[in-house]
Amino acid sequence: MRIPIRMIGIATTFFWIFLIAFFITAVYSVKDVAFNFGEPQMSTNTNGEMTFSLPVTISNRGFYNIGAFTIVTQVFDTEGLSIVQGSTVVPLIRKDEDVTVMHNMTINAGDLLERDENYLFNDSELMIYAAVGMHIAEVIPVEASTNFTMPWGAPLYDFALGDPAYMPYNATHFRVTVPISFENHAFFDLIGSMQIRMYNSTRARIGRGETSLNAYANSPYSGFIDFYVSMVGVTPSGEFRVSFSTSLFDYGALVIPYG
Repeated sequence: MRIPIRMIGIATTFFWIFLIAFFITAVYSVKDVAFNFGEPQMSTNTNGEMTFSLPVTISNRGFYNIGAFTIVTQVFDTEGLSIVQGSTVVPLIRKDEDVTVMHNMTINAGDLLERDENYLFNDSELMIYAAVGMHIAEVIPVEASTNFTMPWGAPLYDFALGDPAYMPYNATHFRVTVPISFENHAFFDLIGSMQIRMYNSTRARIGRGETSLNAYANSPYSGFIDFYVSMVGVTPSGEFRVSFSTSLFDYGALVIPYG
């Protein structure tokens, strides 16, 4: 059976018209696809991990379904070094459909503090790179990206120890009281304990003590720690060595001179 060349030409013409129309409408559909990043959220768990959550809403008002909608984010420190990255994929978003997904990344708090102890004591900003990719009509790839920052609040902001106060306890020892103050600027409650070791001017340890910490998020904290030291070892100056143990991190020793 012979097919006239003219018929082949007509079929080819229709094919190209269809292909061009499809491409134009697919590209045009991009303007009817909207995605919005919500307010970043942070949470913690009992494993000492912090979860960064970014709600993303996708509204598809285009002519076609969207396939393989992909969200990729990467968090950087102030030096531009990568802290954590993650990705989330939505296999299919049908036309005229609104979808909200929660994009999560998890980082160990101890790992973060090992990178830079300043996260404990100084407020900062984390830089976030976010990219989205999709396939319009499940065929044509489209990508977009953006950058934004998220504030980081230090859990031990402006941490300080006051001057030690000595009270006679018995014939050989003083009872020492040391004031503690800081502001918890973090998004999480700081619950744990603080250990302190006291050294005299010859760097001989003369006493140690421990106290519990319960500092609510975004709140100031003030307290004190009591312990006992030998009278013969006390000198006008020396240093404290402070360590922290919490559900999220362990840190120490922080050296603070006195006198």
